[in-house]
Amino acid sequence: MKTIDRIPTSKIERASKLIQTGAKVGANYIKFYGDKLINSEADAKERLNEGNAEAIYDGLKTMKGSALKVAQMLSMEKNIMPRAYVEKFSLSQFSVPPISAPLVVKSFKNYFGKHPNEIFDEFDLNSINAASIGQVHRAKKDGASLAVKIQYPGVAKSISSDLALVKPIALKMFNIKGEGSDEYFKEVENKLTEETNYILEFQQSEEISNACGHIENLRFPKYYKNLSTDKILTMSWMNGIHLSEYTAKPFDQTTGNKLGQALWDFYMYQMHSLKKVHADPHPGNFLVSPEGDLIVIDFGCIKNIPDDFYIPYFELAKKENIENPAYFQKKLYELEILRKDDSVEEVEFFTSLFHEMLSLFTQPFHQETFDFSDANFFGKIADLGTKYAKSAELKKMNGNRGSKHFIYINRTFFGLYNLMFDLKANNIDINTYSPKL
Repeated sequence: MKTIDRIPTSKIERASKLIQTGAKVGANYIKFYGDKLINSEADAKERLNEGNAEAIYDGLKTMKGSALKVAQMLSMEKNIMPRAYVEKFSLSQFSVPPISAPLVVKSFKNYFGKHPNEIFDEFDLNSINAASIGQVHRAKKDGASLAVKIQYPGVAKSISSDLALVKPIALKMFNIKGEGSDEYFKEVENKLTEETNYILEFQQSEEISNACGHIENLRFPKYYKNLSTDKILTMSWMNGIHLSEYTAKPFDQTTGNKLGQALWDFYMYQMHSLKKVHADPHPGNFLVSPEGDLIVIDFGCIKNIPDDFYIPYFELAKKENIENPAYFQKKLYELEILRKDDSVEEVEFFTSLFHEMLSLFTQPFHQETFDFSDANFFGKIADLGTKYAKSAELKKMNGNRGSKHFIYINRTFFGLYNLMFDLKANNIDINTYSPKL
């Protein structure tokens, strides 16, 4: 894979890159208007999406950082994003062009004050995996095989300006009005800032891996404090393949169920016992070991769950509460889905919308065991996403709904459900760790 010798770090450079990307997108639209006159509009639209997805990804992959991280987050929105975008943006999970060997050495000298060969007995200057915030290298020290994650230069300093540039796109995509949107974007900015702090990630890694060490078929790397800084994180090398690689090929369903149960237990234990959660459940953050265990390898994005959100959120996972109109509406107010200044029309619309959504999405919690291989269940979720993405009525209303905590908690559940579906996990014990309300 071609490497990158330089990453644009200034606001002007990064803005210029996005403007260039925007120009390519604009040119694709011009082609689209001509294409649909000759061919079917559906075929023309598919080619438009493919062209735009490639143009946007090609622009973002050289920028790295939060702009590319947003693309990674969007790749998980399979129910609302066109297939071309999901496929292209998914590459940002662990397969983007890495920075070159000279830039790796330069970064080490900046971050650690030393050449990597002065720190490790062996260090491979060629990256093994590269994602949006950093890339991973193999190394050895005192006989131990290590994975060394190094952060790309300048990504921490560019978060605010990057988000300001992509904000208009996000506002339109998710029907968020400009007024009142700052709270949501601040939540994303704070989380992205935390992801660039590898000292914090080290602390979170140790805390959660120690707390979850009892969960069956779940493994974690060992982290090395003396070989880590705020921009370099060293951990033990874990043998395995990314979860997406595992599920892309035929696999033993018994093992798939075992992995699914471990994944489900991991997330439920975090939420209900720790009141915090690994909020970045994409396939690039999980490995499958040769023995068929699940390995968690990234703890950069951890979301704390306050009680005033946790309690009403999981109360609405109970079927009897969803079917109690007065109680249901009360919880919607507590979760800031409904507001005191809502019109009668807005109250009725959003009550109905969230009743439909939660009745479907919480179905796994209404059973002792659940079949996450059920294509019918996931088809209904996709149909519901499409329905409201195209809703003219919703577009007329203020889409700023719900507490800021929804951003990462909902992202977590959507990501978790998608991973469970990829594993075709069935007969999953749902109540291994029950809510503690």
